[in-house]
Amino acid sequence: MAIRSRKHQHRVHSLAALVAATIPGIGYVHAEQAKDGYALPEMVVTEQAKSAYKADRSANAKLAEPLLDTPKTVQVIKQEMLREQGANNLMEALRNTPGITMQLGENGNTAAGDTFMMRGFSTQTSTFVDGVRDLGAISRDIFNLEQVEVVKGATGSDIGRGASSGYINLISKLPTLEDAISGTLGYGTADNANLTADLNQQLGENSALRLNLVRREGGVDGRDYVENSSYGVAPSIAFGLDTPTRLYIYSQHVRQDNRPDGGIPTIGMSGFYSPQTDAVQAARLNLGGKVDREHFYGSSSDYEDVAGDMLTVKLEHDLNDVTTLRNLSRYGRSSMDRVLTGPAGGATSMTAPSIDPSTWAVARTRQLVDQENEILANQTSLSTEFDLGGMRNTLVSGLELMRESQRNESGSTSAQVIGGVAYPAVPLPPANLYNPYAGDLMGKPYKTGAYTDGETKTAAIYLLDTLHLNEQWAINGGLRYEHYDTKTKAATVTAGALVPSRLSESDNLISWNAGVVFKPAANGSLYLAFANSLTPPGSANFALSSSESNDNRPGLDPQETRHVELGTKWDLLDESLALSAAIYRTENSNQVSYDSLSGTYSQDGTIVVKGAEVALVGQITNFWQVSAGIASMDSRQVDDFSRNNAGVVSENTGVRWSPDLTATLWTSYTLGDLTLGGGARYVSEQDRVINGADRSTSNMPSIPSYWVADAMAAYRINDNLNLRLNVYNLFDEEYIATLNNSGARMALGAPRSALLSTEFSF
Repeated sequence: MAIRSRKHQHRVHSLAALVAATIPGIGYVHAEQAKDGYALPEMVVTEQAKSAYKADRSANAKLAEPLLDTPKTVQVIKQEMLREQGANNLMEALRNTPGITMQLGENGNTAAGDTFMMRGFSTQTSTFVDGVRDLGAISRDIFNLEQVEVVKGATGSDIGRGASSGYINLISKLPTLEDAISGTLGYGTADNANLTADLNQQLGENSALRLNLVRREGGVDGRDYVENSSYGVAPSIAFGLDTPTRLYIYSQHVRQDNRPDGGIPTIGMSGFYSPQTDAVQAARLNLGGKVDREHFYGSSSDYEDVAGDMLTVKLEHDLNDVTTLRNLSRYGRSSMDRVLTGPAGGATSMTAPSIDPSTWAVARTRQLVDQENEILANQTSLSTEFDLGGMRNTLVSGLELMRESQRNESGSTSAQVIGGVAYPAVPLPPANLYNPYAGDLMGKPYKTGAYTDGETKTAAIYLLDTLHLNEQWAINGGLRYEHYDTKTKAATVTAGALVPSRLSESDNLISWNAGVVFKPAANGSLYLAFANSLTPPGSANFALSSSESNDNRPGLDPQETRHVELGTKWDLLDESLALSAAIYRTENSNQVSYDSLSGTYSQDGTIVVKGAEVALVGQITNFWQVSAGIASMDSRQVDDFSRNNAGVVSENTGVRWSPDLTATLWTSYTLGDLTLGGGARYVSEQDRVINGADRSTSNMPSIPSYWVADAMAAYRINDNLNLRLNVYNLFDEEYIATLNNSGARMALGAPRSALLSTEFSF
């Protein structure tokens, strides 16, 4: 792949041309020409108004009650707050909720796309768009989102398999009966430029067209060579708006052309210990200094090309004032083609042959990823209200049919003979540890013919019901029956030959939830809720495995998560401020453990997470908005024993990447035409080395705790134009944002950086 030149002038000119082509006349708009209702959100509030941060209801039809009366932890992150923060992608949006941590991936190099954990469990495969699962190796842009909804706890009755700790639901922008144009034009440090545009046009009395656009291009703060370039187009059309029957047809198309980042070595960081087997070299490395955070250990020929497309048709029909029938059909496809080079993580990957650090080197790995995801889904649901014995009943029922698939083709850099064809080793010269060179000659990994191609077909029916016994008491319950059928075709290289295999697994899953809600006052609730979820083999990527030690082996029982939560929610200050608090216990059982003495595996392992969470979202005064949350978590394995060949039994007790405490805050205050804001987030230590393993020979045994502060200032020039400056990592804190599983490679959080944006609306 050729090296792309990204010059500042070219970028600004191209973005300016796109603005002019998309929004004629934007360069000269009088305030008096703005139509009522289409201006930027008012910066001066003269009377009590609904908070820009607080949501009263979920956009998810399965959560039929107001959030105040929903017996589970739900956080809605609205686009107004994300715009204030200058957030561009899902990972940045999720910083606003405690209990979520980011990951870097396996030793094979950086994981693809959005990768995160929530309440102690991996959650990236529980990301949904408008209630439909969204798989794929895409870093999701938020240009086409109304809001991000985070639902926590076991939620199998909501979404089906794999929902151990909850799910993320992204709500798409759809047409409305307004003529409006809005967008942003921004430029920031690391030569970052971006443009977003949101155009809504009424076509007739009950129809409208909407078009959302995004273009982003630039580098990464604190990194050499790493570059990202993307664009997205999301057209939609609606018929029958403000009528009993509404039809929405909408799609989204995203393209990314990046030079990916393989991270930097962890040498020199506080807590680093070299695993080098040569004691002399290990001693030298343990005294070594940090590498320059800007150093790039990859190759200038690295690339990452990502494509994502989805088409959705949604039909809604109101049978009466309280009954709505909905049908949603979607086809989605994403693909990623990537070659990524980064520092290796083995025991001898770093060498220090002399006391002179200029001679020290680090081995490199080169990874090829060729992945394609596809989904075809149809959902039909009915929501209604009725009286049962004089008691109000809210009922949501539905049928879901889905086919999901993922194909991965493997590559290698090793010398080997496959099917009689000799493949020479791909040159992978080590990098000078303190002075790496991206121009080193490296070959591209070759495809071996090995692949994994899996699919899961699912048919599910569900019933979610809330029975209001009186004005104070309600009972909430749900049941979901799901049949899944997973098939995996694969080929592996064994003794120089491609060996094909076919595996399959099918079963029935029953997920449930139950809760009781007590309202001591109209603006408050107390609740106790129970729920479960099930994760069968191959649930994440439809890749079943024949290995006895693998959780994805056919015939294993599904992992079962049971969750109990006690909480309270209150709408304060004339319902403009939401306060919620909850304590919970989540238990995930049926994990595989190994007895090497008998050579047998069993499903005895269990992970238990106990936690508490408090959140405050809304406005304190007409001029003061706030979103804050804090989460405490205790994660451990129980009943997970292993026995070595000598008969020594050890108990596994730790859980990786599970901080005891996380907290997040964002607030803004309006002073006339000026708005000032800022926030901070804190993450306590995250252990990588667990179960009493030797931390003194483990690279980085943990991610140290850190906190980061951001600031924002905005000035309203007129009703149509707003200027905003965001400063990130205000105090230039150096911290490890993500760490790989060997502890040898890390990604540091961005240093102090800034983004200046012009926001327009008319």
